[in-house]
Amino acid sequence: MSISRQLKDDMVHGSWIRKMFEEGLRLKAIHGADNVYDFTLGNPYVDPPPEFHAALERVVHEERHGIHAYMQNSGFPEVRARVAAELAAELDVPFEAARVVMTIGAAGALNILLKSVLDPEDEVVLVAPFFPEYAFYIRNHGGTPVVSKADATFLPNLEDLDRRIGPRTRAMILNSPCNPSGRIVTAEVLKGLGDLLRRKSAENGRTIYLFSDEPYRRLLFDGRTFPSPFHFYEHTILATSHSKDLSLAGERIGYLAIGPNCEDASDIFAATTFCNRTLGYVNAPAIMQRVLLYLGTYQTNVPVYQRKRDRLYEALTAMGYDIVKPEGTFFMFPRSPLPDDTKWLDVLAAEHVLVTPGAGFAFPGYFRISFAVDDAVIERALPGFERALKSVR
Repeated sequence: MSISRQLKDDMVHGSWIRKMFEEGLRLKAIHGADNVYDFTLGNPYVDPPPEFHAALERVVHEERHGIHAYMQNSGFPEVRARVAAELAAELDVPFEAARVVMTIGAAGALNILLKSVLDPEDEVVLVAPFFPEYAFYIRNHGGTPVVSKADATFLPNLEDLDRRIGPRTRAMILNSPCNPSGRIVTAEVLKGLGDLLRRKSAENGRTIYLFSDEPYRRLLFDGRTFPSPFHFYEHTILATSHSKDLSLAGERIGYLAIGPNCEDASDIFAATTFCNRTLGYVNAPAIMQRVLLYLGTYQTNVPVYQRKRDRLYEALTAMGYDIVKPEGTFFMFPRSPLPDDTKWLDVLAAEHVLVTPGAGFAFPGYFRISFAVDDAVIERALPGFERALKSVR
């Protein structure tokens, strides 16, 4: 065998998101793009705001010696200082530039964090439903994913987490607002989680870190505010990107920020900076870092996504679909009308409607819809959603 057994298995059981996206390309080639309604990929619908273009134009016209050269592997000091200041103002937490590392998106941040803290066979707890790449990231660095199932409203189940966290637990990844459910983890749950992680850390004789993955933090609906895990658990480390709030998914710019009271913060900063280099990232893109430096105050285009959520949610629930209303992101996670959500995908695909199965998010019996699509796609797909539901009743 020319490739590793683990990688071969990962490829076979790889991301359903990409599988369904490829299926969409196949169907569009047969039926035409206007006759296939693809809700599979979480690609931002809106373009970056004007403030981004103004900052980018300033950067590309800047002629200064060394502007495109190597910098510290953690990123430009002035960019990290700006990130720390903006985070401190937004989350009311005293972040410092010396605890910020610029990264290749949130994925890069999580990978260098996991590489930094995991020893072989250490465990990382995930709350299903979860973004499927998390499990691959953990195994990339010798760790073992341990899955805890969320409650019926897609919030972390503290009793189940109590059972899943054991002597080998090194970290937990929390995604709020959550892809795929759109739920925001409440302050009440975060308080209980912080108490649980402190108790388990004491019982195990070593700190359990909480990695808070927050690319959708600014995509909140109905005027909601974001309860930050930093206010409930001191050993929290933020991983995020501007893929969603600035619609820069292809530019791969993000960062990690270590909490001011996190244990061994200096060692983690040094380790993640080292891993940025040794994992081959070297540093986050210089141009995008400087864009963040010059970027003025901007607004994420939440109203566009909220309007799409409302239209789709109201139409589908009126048909009889069972959906927990998403509070953020651009995803919703309805219950599958069939027990086998992969078979339900075939029913929808016959109507040229493409979604992603809950099985791909370790939560079978549901399916994910990305409503980051054109309004016309939503409207043309609604009759197919209705016919599909009627056909299985």
